[in-house]
Amino acid sequence: MYLIHHLRSLVRNDEGQDLIEYAMIVALIALFCVVAVTAAGGRVSAIFDAIVTQIPA
Repeated sequence: MYLIHHLRSLVRNDEGQDLIEYAMIVALIALFCVVAVTAAGGRVSAIFDAIVTQIPA
């Protein structure tokens, strides 16, 4: 009887689901940051290259 009660309590326990949801949110935010930095990196590099070409030697 104790084993059945213990198994039922494990099935009803949803603390692990919360942890997985938070981990998925953090992973999506990290993915968004990587994509944003990668996209902005090319533009920033082009701006600095344009500035360097206009500086007299």
